[in-house]
Amino acid sequence: MSHVEQPEYTQVTMDGNIEIRDYPPIILAEVEVSGQRKQAISEGFRILADYIFGNNTSTKKMDMTVPQPIEEGEKMAMTAPVLQQQHMDKWKVKFVMPKKYSLESLPRPNSKDIILIQMPATRFVVIRFAGVADDESIKLHTAQLEAYILVKKMKPIGQPIFGFYNRPSTLPFLRRNEVMIEIEDVSTIHSKFMETHQ
Repeated sequence: MSHVEQPEYTQVTMDGNIEIRDYPPIILAEVEVSGQRKQAISEGFRILADYIFGNNTSTKKMDMTVPQPIEEGEKMAMTAPVLQQQHMDKWKVKFVMPKKYSLESLPRPNSKDIILIQMPATRFVVIRFAGVADDESIKLHTAQLEAYILVKKMKPIGQPIFGFYNRPSTLPFLRRNEVMIEIEDVSTIHSKFMETHQ
Protein backbone atom coordinates (compact mmCIF):
# COMPACT_ATOMS: atom_id res chain seq x y z
CA MET A 1 0.00 0.00 0.00
CA SER A 2 2.84 2.41 0.82
CA HIS A 3 4.24 2.07 -2.71
CA VAL A 4 1.12 2.95 -4.70
CA GLU A 5 -0.59 6.25 -5.37
CA GLN A 6 -3.67 7.05 -3.30
CA PRO A 7 -6.23 9.80 -3.90
CA GLU A 8 -5.59 12.99 -1.98
CA TYR A 9 -8.25 14.35 0.36
CA THR A 10 -8.73 16.94 3.08
CA GLN A 11 -9.70 15.62 6.50
CA VAL A 12 -12.56 17.79 7.80
CA THR A 13 -13.12 16.06 11.16
CA MET A 14 -12.09 12.84 12.88
CA ASP A 15 -14.01 10.97 15.59
CA GLY A 16 -12.26 7.72 16.54
CA ASN A 17 -12.15 5.53 13.44
CA ILE A 18 -14.72 7.70 11.63
CA GLU A 19 -13.78 10.78 9.66
CA ILE A 20 -15.24 13.24 7.19
CA ARG A 21 -13.17 13.77 4.06
CA ASP A 22 -13.38 16.18 1.15
CA TYR A 23 -12.09 14.69 -2.10
CA PRO A 24 -11.22 16.76 -5.16
CA PRO A 25 -12.44 15.61 -8.60
CA ILE A 26 -11.15 12.09 -9.32
CA ILE A 27 -11.18 9.98 -12.49
CA LEU A 28 -12.37 6.39 -12.09
CA ALA A 29 -12.27 3.35 -14.35
CA GLU A 30 -15.41 1.37 -13.64
CA VAL A 31 -16.84 -2.01 -14.59
CA GLU A 32 -20.17 -3.54 -13.57
CA VAL A 33 -20.28 -7.26 -12.79
CA SER A 34 -22.83 -9.75 -11.51
CA GLY A 35 -22.58 -12.33 -8.75
CA GLN A 36 -21.89 -12.46 -5.03
CA ARG A 37 -19.80 -9.60 -3.62
CA LYS A 38 -16.55 -11.55 -3.25
CA GLN A 39 -16.72 -13.11 -6.70
CA ALA A 40 -17.80 -9.80 -8.25
CA ILE A 41 -14.84 -7.85 -6.92
CA SER A 42 -12.46 -10.57 -8.07
CA GLU A 43 -13.89 -10.49 -11.60
CA GLY A 44 -14.04 -6.68 -11.67
CA PHE A 45 -10.45 -6.45 -10.44
CA ARG A 46 -9.29 -8.82 -13.19
CA ILE A 47 -10.98 -6.76 -15.93
CA LEU A 48 -9.66 -3.42 -14.64
CA ALA A 49 -6.14 -4.76 -13.99
CA ASP A 50 -6.04 -6.00 -17.58
CA TYR A 51 -6.85 -2.44 -18.69
CA ILE A 52 -4.17 -0.68 -16.64
CA PHE A 53 -1.53 -3.29 -17.48
CA GLY A 54 -1.78 -2.51 -21.18
CA ASN A 55 -5.03 -3.76 -22.74
CA ASN A 56 -5.85 -0.28 -23.97
CA THR A 57 -5.28 2.17 -26.79
CA SER A 58 -2.89 4.88 -25.73
CA THR A 59 -3.28 8.52 -26.77
CA LYS A 60 -0.90 11.30 -27.56
CA LYS A 61 -1.32 14.99 -28.29
CA MET A 62 -0.29 16.31 -31.67
CA ASP A 63 0.25 20.07 -31.66
CA MET A 64 -2.98 21.71 -30.48
CA THR A 65 -5.30 18.97 -31.70
CA VAL A 66 -7.26 16.46 -29.66
CA PRO A 67 -5.49 13.27 -28.55
CA GLN A 68 -5.00 10.79 -31.36
CA PRO A 69 -4.97 7.02 -30.89
CA ILE A 70 -1.71 5.16 -31.39
CA GLU A 71 -1.21 1.44 -31.63
CA GLU A 72 0.73 0.60 -28.47
CA GLY A 73 -1.06 -0.05 -25.20
CA GLU A 74 0.11 1.97 -22.20
CA LYS A 75 0.89 0.51 -18.80
CA MET A 76 -0.34 2.56 -15.86
CA ALA A 77 0.63 2.46 -12.22
CA MET A 78 -1.56 0.57 -9.77
CA THR A 79 -3.39 2.77 -7.26
CA ALA A 80 -5.29 2.20 -4.02
CA PRO A 81 -7.98 1.69 -2.91
CA VAL A 82 -9.99 -0.68 -5.08
CA LEU A 83 -13.61 0.45 -4.72
CA GLN A 84 -16.79 -1.62 -4.78
CA GLN A 85 -20.39 -0.41 -4.69
CA GLN A 86 -23.66 -2.29 -5.05
CA HIS A 87 -25.91 -1.21 -7.91
CA MET A 88 -29.28 -2.96 -7.85
CA ASP A 89 -28.45 -6.67 -8.28
CA LYS A 90 -24.92 -6.02 -9.60
CA TRP A 91 -21.65 -4.61 -8.31
CA LYS A 92 -19.59 -1.70 -9.61
CA VAL A 93 -15.85 -2.18 -9.18
CA LYS A 94 -13.68 0.92 -9.60
CA PHE A 95 -10.00 1.83 -9.87
CA VAL A 96 -8.86 5.38 -9.13
CA MET A 97 -6.80 6.60 -12.06
CA PRO A 98 -3.34 8.15 -11.45
CA LYS A 99 -3.69 11.90 -11.00
CA LYS A 100 -1.29 12.71 -13.85
CA TYR A 101 -4.05 11.78 -16.32
CA SER A 102 -7.06 13.75 -17.51
CA LEU A 103 -10.09 12.18 -19.17
CA GLU A 104 -8.63 13.28 -22.49
CA SER A 105 -5.15 11.83 -21.93
CA LEU A 106 -6.18 8.50 -20.39
CA PRO A 107 -5.68 5.44 -22.59
CA ARG A 108 -8.97 4.15 -23.98
CA PRO A 109 -10.03 0.72 -22.64
CA ASN A 110 -10.18 -1.99 -25.28
CA SER A 111 -12.88 -3.67 -23.20
CA LYS A 112 -16.36 -2.28 -23.85
CA ASP A 113 -17.29 -3.20 -20.27
CA ILE A 114 -15.06 -0.48 -18.81
CA ILE A 115 -16.16 3.14 -18.59
CA LEU A 116 -14.09 6.15 -17.54
CA ILE A 117 -15.92 8.65 -15.34
CA GLN A 118 -15.06 11.91 -13.63
CA MET A 119 -16.21 11.99 -10.01
CA PRO A 120 -16.79 15.61 -8.96
CA ALA A 121 -15.48 17.08 -5.72
CA THR A 122 -17.27 15.03 -3.06
CA ARG A 123 -17.63 14.85 0.73
CA PHE A 124 -17.60 11.40 2.34
CA VAL A 125 -18.01 10.13 5.87
CA VAL A 126 -15.70 7.14 6.25
CA ILE A 127 -15.20 4.35 8.79
CA ARG A 128 -11.82 2.61 8.74
CA PHE A 129 -11.11 -0.89 10.01
CA ALA A 130 -8.47 -3.63 9.85
CA GLY A 131 -8.86 -7.38 9.47
CA VAL A 132 -10.48 -9.51 6.81
CA ALA A 133 -13.16 -7.57 4.95
CA ASP A 134 -15.69 -10.39 4.70
CA ASP A 135 -19.42 -9.84 4.31
CA GLU A 136 -20.05 -9.94 8.07
CA SER A 137 -17.36 -7.36 8.85
CA ILE A 138 -18.50 -5.05 6.07
CA LYS A 139 -22.13 -5.32 7.22
CA LEU A 140 -21.12 -4.52 10.82
CA HIS A 141 -19.05 -1.44 9.92
CA THR A 142 -21.64 -0.20 7.44
CA ALA A 143 -24.26 -0.36 10.21
CA GLN A 144 -21.95 1.55 12.58
CA LEU A 145 -21.35 4.23 9.96
CA GLU A 146 -25.07 4.55 9.15
CA ALA A 147 -25.84 4.87 12.88
CA TYR A 148 -23.21 7.63 13.17
CA ILE A 149 -24.75 9.47 10.20
CA LEU A 150 -28.17 9.25 11.84
CA VAL A 151 -26.93 10.55 15.22
CA LYS A 152 -25.05 13.43 13.57
CA LYS A 153 -28.10 14.27 11.42
CA MET A 154 -26.13 14.04 8.17
CA LYS A 155 -27.84 13.52 4.83
CA PRO A 156 -26.42 10.46 3.01
CA ILE A 157 -26.32 10.28 -0.78
CA GLY A 158 -26.27 6.97 -2.63
CA GLN A 159 -25.11 3.51 -1.62
CA PRO A 160 -22.07 2.76 0.57
CA ILE A 161 -18.75 2.30 -1.18
CA PHE A 162 -16.26 -0.28 0.09
CA GLY A 163 -12.55 0.48 -0.21
CA PHE A 164 -9.77 -2.11 -0.04
CA TYR A 165 -6.14 -1.00 0.12
CA ASN A 166 -4.10 -4.19 0.41
CA ARG A 167 -3.20 -7.38 -1.40
CA PRO A 168 -4.92 -10.56 -0.17
CA SER A 169 -1.54 -11.78 1.09
CA THR A 170 -1.33 -8.90 3.61
CA LEU A 171 -1.66 -10.02 7.23
CA PRO A 172 -5.22 -9.24 8.43
CA PHE A 173 -4.15 -6.89 11.26
CA LEU A 174 -2.16 -4.80 8.76
CA ARG A 175 -4.99 -4.40 6.27
CA ARG A 176 -6.80 -1.14 5.68
CA ASN A 177 -10.46 -1.37 4.76
CA GLU A 178 -13.05 1.38 4.59
CA VAL A 179 -16.76 1.95 4.17
CA MET A 180 -17.51 5.33 2.60
CA ILE A 181 -20.85 7.09 2.27
CA GLU A 182 -21.26 10.33 0.38
CA ILE A 183 -22.97 13.04 2.41
CA GLU A 184 -24.46 16.38 1.60
CA ASP A 185 -21.99 19.20 2.20
CA VAL A 186 -24.06 21.61 4.29
CA SER A 187 -21.38 24.32 4.21
CA THR A 188 -21.41 24.37 0.40
CA ILE A 189 -25.21 24.52 0.31
CA HIS A 190 -25.15 27.41 2.79
CA SER A 191 -22.56 29.29 0.71
CA LYS A 192 -24.59 28.87 -2.48
CA PHE A 193 -27.75 30.02 -0.65
CA MET A 194 -25.99 33.16 0.58
CA GLU A 195 -24.63 33.91 -2.91
CA THR A 196 -28.07 33.70 -4.50
CA HIS A 197 -29.71 35.84 -1.79
CA GLN A 198 -27.25 38.72 -1.67
